[in-house]
Amino acid sequence: MKTLLAAALTAASLLFAAPAFSQTPPNVLIVGQIAEPKSLDPAADTAVNDFRILVNLYDGLVRYKDGTLEVEPSLAKSWDISDDGKTYTFKLREGVTFHDGTPFNAEAVKFNFDRMLKEDHPQHDTGPFPLAFFFSTVKEVKVIDDLTVEFDLSDPYAPFLSNLAYPTGLIVSPEAVKQYGKDFGRHPSGTGAFKFAEWESNSKVVITRNEDYWDGAPPLEAVVFRPITDANTRVAEMMAGGLDVMVEVPPDNLAQFRDDGNFKVYEQAGPHLWFLILNTKEGPFADKKIRQAANYAINKKALVDNILQGTADVAAGPTPPAFAWAYDEKLQPYPYDPDKAKALLKDAGYDGKELTFYVTEGGSGMLDPMAMGTAIQADLEAVGMKVKIETYEWNTFLGKVNPGLEDKADMAEMAWMTNDPDTLPFLALRSEALPDKGGFNSGYYSNPKVDDLLEKARQSTDQAERAKLYKEMQQIVKDDAPWVFVANWKQNAVTGAGVADFKLQPSFFLMLQKVSKP
Repeated sequence: MKTLLAAALTAASLLFAAPAFSQTPPNVLIVGQIAEPKSLDPAADTAVNDFRILVNLYDGLVRYKDGTLEVEPSLAKSWDISDDGKTYTFKLREGVTFHDGTPFNAEAVKFNFDRMLKEDHPQHDTGPFPLAFFFSTVKEVKVIDDLTVEFDLSDPYAPFLSNLAYPTGLIVSPEAVKQYGKDFGRHPSGTGAFKFAEWESNSKVVITRNEDYWDGAPPLEAVVFRPITDANTRVAEMMAGGLDVMVEVPPDNLAQFRDDGNFKVYEQAGPHLWFLILNTKEGPFADKKIRQAANYAINKKALVDNILQGTADVAAGPTPPAFAWAYDEKLQPYPYDPDKAKALLKDAGYDGKELTFYVTEGGSGMLDPMAMGTAIQADLEAVGMKVKIETYEWNTFLGKVNPGLEDKADMAEMAWMTNDPDTLPFLALRSEALPDKGGFNSGYYSNPKVDDLLEKARQSTDQAERAKLYKEMQQIVKDDAPWVFVANWKQNAVTGAGVADFKLQPSFFLMLQKVSKP
């Protein structure tokens, strides 16, 4: 087995060196990713690009059921919830080991969450942990016995199980963290269907089959994730046979793949929002009228129809319609109305100050960001708003946007794919979710009413009540316009015709445990 795998990976290396090589290695899946991963430490990651690798290396206590955002058992066989919604008790699987040979048990679970949440934990300095907000209500994690762990929450928290299924809740090997410290993200060890083999920067991440996987060894011997940031290069490699799977296919190329019998095209709607963060703290966008003007000025239907070629719908507000139970169907998108935009700018006394606009070359869920950025620039300039674009590679872009736009930029592109209607507004619109407090409110939006609605919604165990609160939040946020709401994407991927049992998931993750390839 090792000899065969080594030969296959050698062939894969030759493939990278010679794009004209038109056949990928047998039983090794080559995946074209949109960017280099930032880390392979799930507690440190925020990008779906990285999550697509992580969900194959690690397991959580729970996971999303195939094809849904419903939660089912994973490393936990079962769980009980107290009547007051503040205590969750999990029964763990027996006989599971991490890839480094150390045992998975209740102590390992406690280590993972204490590491993220307790500043005095010996390995807390292996962070930062930007999505630890997901578990902000966890007061204490208790080891009841080797296979029983209890989470005590400070308040009822409706999204708790869903957040445990998100990559931030994936369980890592405590011993590997202790061994590698801050470098753990380059030496990952989990319990997942695949084991980490190699990470060659800007070239490939290789994972190999875990023969002892508790849920059954996967058919594939290995998966090779290749970061190819340029979409045209990704398409060319796929067409030439150098890739088995390509995610986030540019709209221009979908028809090309559909018409070729050598490929299969997959599409699925999911909870996605593409938007512009506006700097509400300083500069022109501190004025609500100017923020509303930007929403009226941008022809979002033209972006969706012409640049995205119908692969997305115009967004109406901060909650994706894929969350049908929480989405306010009465909410209407800002119409394209440049005259209205001009009137608002005049009424606000806009002084013509040049706006700095951060645009990325590509990244998780970012669709066609450079073309969209250029079109947005033209629409804003058509109503009298001068715009200067600054373009950055994805990880550099995140390094500029996530710490906040203050003193740097007036607006920035962004996209989120989320697991619960709580996630995006709580992490990016709440007053307390400022960058210096570990949140993603990079535009510094603040509305006490929105804060109150979000707090109440996450504590309610009644879904109908939660829906009512989220819908009220959407109405307020749309009117306040802290963002320009642009598009809700229908995710896509293309595979070679020989790839079997591949599926897209509403989580946007790339679950490869059942995929096979001759």
